[in-house]
Amino acid sequence: MGLKSCEIILENNWGTYYVGQTVTGRVEFDLDSPKKVRGVSILFKGDSNTNWFVEESRTNNDGKQENERIELNGYEEYFKIEYYLIGGQGDEVDIPPGHHSYPFTCVLPPSLPSSFEGDYGYVRYIIKVTFDRPWKFDHETKKAFTVLSPLDLNSNPRLKEPTRLALEKYFCCFCCKSGPLTCIISIPRTGYVSGQTIPVVLDVDNISNIEITNVQVSLRKIVTYHTQTPRRESKKDVKVIAEIKVGSTTPHGSNTYNQPIVIPPIPPSNLTNCNLIDLDYELYVELNISGFHTNLTGKIPITIGTTPLGPSSSAPTPISTKINIEPEDFTDLTPSNDNDSKAPTMGWVNNGNIYPALPTFAESQFGTSSIREKGDNEYVMYADNRQHYSPMYPVYSYTDAKS
Repeated sequence: MGLKSCEIILENNWGTYYVGQTVTGRVEFDLDSPKKVRGVSILFKGDSNTNWFVEESRTNNDGKQENERIELNGYEEYFKIEYYLIGGQGDEVDIPPGHHSYPFTCVLPPSLPSSFEGDYGYVRYIIKVTFDRPWKFDHETKKAFTVLSPLDLNSNPRLKEPTRLALEKYFCCFCCKSGPLTCIISIPRTGYVSGQTIPVVLDVDNISNIEITNVQVSLRKIVTYHTQTPRRESKKDVKVIAEIKVGSTTPHGSNTYNQPIVIPPIPPSNLTNCNLIDLDYELYVELNISGFHTNLTGKIPITIGTTPLGPSSSAPTPISTKINIEPEDFTDLTPSNDNDSKAPTMGWVNNGNIYPALPTFAESQFGTSSIREKGDNEYVMYADNRQHYSPMYPVYSYTDAKS
């Protein structure tokens, strides 16, 4: 049989790295008999792919109309580093049976986009170990890991500003104008991080004769994918990440709702340095109106970062409940390498609220069922027996849900 198992083990238990950090770990494999190879190589790579099909009608040689299915693709390569753990381009090498372990290291470039998985494309980072065997198929083992491009919300002061959106609608019934229906949506800021809560305040004032059946508020992810071949084309995809629904408002009635929306693990906005995928978020509000009237809708752009907005610089008080750390170290977001999946509880205290400085990391709800790519042979194996993959994103914990 030869190769019994091959594992790619990262020293970072979360398998998550910020750009510019060093990826370290080891390759461990077991052989039940000697194995002859040209070499055992390890590949680190990052790239982006977009892909979908379109149906088009064309006229064939007989003058008849027929549908043609066209595949559209986009591709960007961000980095690719490969070297040999054993052997190389020279003579063949005999690897004895037993357990083998080889360390590896790779420094990530500083200008990579964050990991992302979507329905029509991805930004993905892979480690692949290849046993290059003469005259036989190669043994390959793959593992995906997460890369994050930092987005500090404090770099844009406008994200701290409160936002108020006013919606208004009049109704016409038997040539008479009634109304108006108004809805005012208020949030304390437009910059947030995963784990934080968006405290949404809705003021609904219905002076019309029409009933409002309910009001839906959703945090939506808007992804625009771009292709390059055989032509440039774009495709927009909207996904609801989190949603709340509140009750009805009777004719000539009014209601005020305070509805929090918790942000799950999601990638930071924009996907900087990626030209194939644009990523935005918005708070979308829809008042569902009874009868045959169109609904009243509105939206507020939201920015998702990796570093949360801090308290006012005039009176922050640093705290640390698990380790001794200096205030200037609060911006260090390097994941710990111990077995505890949670980072130390640290942050600032301001007006009784704790603003955390270090996140934990959690899997996104948006992943892929397979990291198999075009060109992979049928014998490829997957580290940890996991062909599926979901990126890990920073999640912060606040002691005050209104923060």
